[in-house]
Amino acid sequence: MLASVEEELGTPKQPRNQHSQQSEAPNSLANTRAIFGQPRLQRTKPIIWCAAILCFIFSLVLIFFGIATLILYLSMKPRNPTFDIPNASLNVVYFDSPQYLNGEFTLLANFSNPNRRIGLRFESLNIELFYSDRLVSSQTIKPFTQRPRETRLQSVNLISSLVFLPQDVGVKLQRQVENNRVNYNARGTFKVRFNIGLVHLSYSLYSTCQIEMTSPPAGILVARQCITNR
Repeated sequence: MLASVEEELGTPKQPRNQHSQQSEAPNSLANTRAIFGQPRLQRTKPIIWCAAILCFIFSLVLIFFGIATLILYLSMKPRNPTFDIPNASLNVVYFDSPQYLNGEFTLLANFSNPNRRIGLRFESLNIELFYSDRLVSSQTIKPFTQRPRETRLQSVNLISSLVFLPQDVGVKLQRQVENNRVNYNARGTFKVRFNIGLVHLSYSLYSTCQIEMTSPPAGILVARQCITNR
């Protein structure tokens, strides 16, 4: 009778499976998580931590030594060594033919270390003799070490044997010999190495000397001008 009254009043019926569907939704979500799994946080391996710590310590050591070297460099203020030719002699100049030169030239090279606290070493030393931009002779010097404020004199013998010269250059040299004024150009290339604490600094130096000599066989140095730069 009560059911017939509800039908007459038009009361809507509640579906019986609505509650069951709502209760199944959380269960299906839980099942989905159980199937696919929860994301897990992976721990960093100890070896990675050790590598990171070692890299950090190594970086600190590099920075420390870099700052210490810079302070040491600024406090000492290293200066470039100097090269000069205080004396020279022109012993022989003659031609086998109009274009082939023979000669003997001896110069006294002066190497000076102006630094008060820093020693240095000369390496790969080479001296070349030019006449009118033509190479006529060259000579190498054995490496040597210089203490602070030390000066070294080195005799260098340069011999020219059948060196070809263009005819105009040969005529120019013969005229200078006759006028008792012969102009040469000596060029030196040196590799210099400084030791500043644990740091080794090396670079090349280039020296150029304009030389004026009297004629052989007793050719002596009349004037010279030397410039050294990096």
